[in-house]
Amino acid sequence: MKRRVVNSSIMASLTAVVVVLWVMLASVPKTSAIPAFSRKYQTSCTTCHNNYPELNDFGEAFKKNGFKFPKDDEVFVKEPPVLLGSKAQKEAFPGAVYPGEIPGYLPIAFRYEGNFTLNRKQPAGVIEQNGFAPRTDLFAPNTFTIISAGSFGQNISFWIDDDISTGGSGADGGLGDGYVKYNDLGHIFKLPKNALNVRFGQFELDLPFTQARTIYLSDYDVYGQPNVAGALGTANNQFTLGAPQRGIEFGGTPNNGNFSWSLAVTNGTNDSGPSRSSKDVYFRISQRFNLERDPESRNAIQAAGPTGPRDHTSVRLGFLYYYGKNQQNQDGLLFPGLATIQEPFYRVGGDVRFKYRKLELYGLGMFGHDDNHVVTPGAPPTIAAAPAVKFSGGFAGANYWFYPWLIGTFHYDAVNSHADFVNGTPASLFSSVQTRFRRASTTSSRNIGLGNSIARTSNTRGMS
Repeated sequence: MKRRVVNSSIMASLTAVVVVLWVMLASVPKTSAIPAFSRKYQTSCTTCHNNYPELNDFGEAFKKNGFKFPKDDEVFVKEPPVLLGSKAQKEAFPGAVYPGEIPGYLPIAFRYEGNFTLNRKQPAGVIEQNGFAPRTDLFAPNTFTIISAGSFGQNISFWIDDDISTGGSGADGGLGDGYVKYNDLGHIFKLPKNALNVRFGQFELDLPFTQARTIYLSDYDVYGQPNVAGALGTANNQFTLGAPQRGIEFGGTPNNGNFSWSLAVTNGTNDSGPSRSSKDVYFRISQRFNLERDPESRNAIQAAGPTGPRDHTSVRLGFLYYYGKNQQNQDGLLFPGLATIQEPFYRVGGDVRFKYRKLELYGLGMFGHDDNHVVTPGAPPTIAAAPAVKFSGGFAGANYWFYPWLIGTFHYDAVNSHADFVNGTPASLFSSVQTRFRRASTTSSRNIGLGNSIARTSNTRGMS
């Protein structure tokens, strides 16, 4: 976990940032974005995105519907799919091979991201603790990602993204999400549309706020928090909530997507293969309250604005719970003479998001708890329960759209872990003010991030 330092004196740096930013705005030429789904529907990226890769209300409905328009999809498709069979085969199933389809276009997009960094001057004590960090980085390459997504027929969709290069050197590159999803499985049981869906593969959990497709330069710290006892005991849990997980997920978005639920069974070992026989369970539920006064706007996918569609004024409340059982010493080599050590753990949290016109406010709080033991060497060695390893934390932030292409963001993180403190990793406190400008070219996007504190580039993956 990165160490952060709070510096409340940000106005001077922010003023300089704004001046530099406007100079950049005057010199950057306009380009147009035509990624995979834009080609399919011949529409702008802003149809689904507030600021790539963040989704607006329509984009969320498009994703939940298996990468199809929520209504009258076949009317809006400009590049029709290739049919693998006839409708007669569908009617004759199972007496005939069920017909399918593949995209009629090459469903591939690319994303490139880099940023400019401006850091506050570091106090001497911080340099001694964290090491020296230069004031500026003129260009920090982040990720080059290849993305493929689309649909196979009416109900089946897929998503694959792979970081070919991260940090400008290819380090830590690899598969992000790679899954197949079947929408509206519940129609078999006469359930409302999309009340029951299923996806299988490697995927980001149904988090309240995505980390894989965030617009921020820094990760959410509490998403990346493992729980390690160190000198306090045996607990050594490397699971992090924000990492891609391998498993199967059931979920649904009935009631026009205002209510959402998901239940996933995973290996619980991030994007690695299984290291234990037991499986973990993740559950999330959320409810959005649409605050639009006009009934027509309230019932539409997006509200009507003076310059076109906009996100609904709304409040969303959510709850998450993750449970697993970490296992060590299965082969008896870590603690000879002892059996497998099983240490149940859980993560529980709540979240809120408020949207009003150009303003978005959000926050999440989470608590982590891992069982713990102490091993006493001897002949034979003994093991006894020890105080649990715990942490708490969360984040809060605000976004404001000055223009469709210019967003002011505030993002605050805090993680408090006694075990980290004892083991020499102090609790994390981080606040930043970042103003971002981004324009997307035909197959890539460029980002300029300006902040008052040490920026950490994130492994972001976009929806196009």
